[in-house]
Amino acid sequence: MSQGPEQSAAQNTVMKVLLALSCAHLINDTLQALLPSIYPVLKETYGLNFTQISNLTLTYQVTGSILQPLVGFYTDRHPKPYSLPVGMGVTLIGLVMLALAKDYFALCLAAGCVGVGSSFFHPEASRVARMASGGQHGLAQSLFQVGGNFGTSLGPLLAAAIITVHGQTNILWFTLLALAGILLLVRVGRWYQRNLGLLKPKPRAAGEAGPVRLSRGKVMLALATLVVLVFSKYFYLISLTNYYTFYLIDKFQVSVQTSQICLFVFLFAVAAGTIIGGPVGDRIGRKRVIWISILGVAPFSLVLPHLGLAGTVVFTVLIGVILASAFSAILVYAQELVPGNVGLIAGLFFGLAFGAAGIGSALLGRLADHTSIRTVFEVSAYFPLLGLFTAFLPEVEPKRRAAN
Repeated sequence: MSQGPEQSAAQNTVMKVLLALSCAHLINDTLQALLPSIYPVLKETYGLNFTQISNLTLTYQVTGSILQPLVGFYTDRHPKPYSLPVGMGVTLIGLVMLALAKDYFALCLAAGCVGVGSSFFHPEASRVARMASGGQHGLAQSLFQVGGNFGTSLGPLLAAAIITVHGQTNILWFTLLALAGILLLVRVGRWYQRNLGLLKPKPRAAGEAGPVRLSRGKVMLALATLVVLVFSKYFYLISLTNYYTFYLIDKFQVSVQTSQICLFVFLFAVAAGTIIGGPVGDRIGRKRVIWISILGVAPFSLVLPHLGLAGTVVFTVLIGVILASAFSAILVYAQELVPGNVGLIAGLFFGLAFGAAGIGSALLGRLADHTSIRTVFEVSAYFPLLGLFTAFLPEVEPKRRAAN
């Protein structure tokens, strides 16, 4: 049966919403990525050690991790369409503080402010992506996530071109990007306000398989397993995101700008791989994607510390592509595990991602101060092996009916 003009127009509208969310996520995560990207600059300017640098990340990540589940829990019951531009506004304030910071305490305040901005953005944006998914939840989350990952990859590149060359106060130029994000999210908020009815669950069609029902104990075991997997992914990811530039400078004596470009290449690979995970998960199931995306990284991560510069760059690209699909698959799996709590689950798992990254950064920073930056990469190489815990995840998706 062919689609009518009204249905086609509606599909075009929601695709525009998904693309707008992806663009807003790109802006949000570009701004967030500026902080770790300029760590070499801050280290030299303020005379920081690795522990102090890791505490900046801990401040930013933990602020976001604590607030995101609370924001998601509240907005599940009281949707707030215009919390999206408010979150971007808080990030803008954090950028101004970061540009004008005079001491380490001011840097920590700025980092915390950026974390608060993220805590408002991610749960509600993830909810809107699910609203506009048309049932293709994995695809919608991948489109949403890929914007963020591209933004994260752009951060180091822009930092190398603008901040590293011209100085810390040039962060103020990025407030223009934040203002553009606010205007975009105001428009998304209007669509969200007009379509709150999409939050209500739709009745299933005759013969359509329902979700798999699990006991409370199995749900709790599955959630605990997902927490372990999130920590595995982000402990390893933060070792690359935060310490890759220092590793390249220490082991291969490359310049700061060269190290930032290599970081961009890795993060671009993460962004490119993200778009694969959602559609593949819609087709073959989230659990299989989780298996491949976390445990599949282990052979590459274990070899990485023993490679030369060219091999290191190539292997980090492969790691980025494989690892990228994990979070979208985990998030959609968890939302199907606990239906009716989209905001809470999004906030919880974005919060866990932030918290895991913050804790991992702090621990790895102390390890670097007491040993060496190379030891950090040798130790963190084992984190992807925790992907073996995927075996404890039950099947939550209805079995697909065979074609007639």
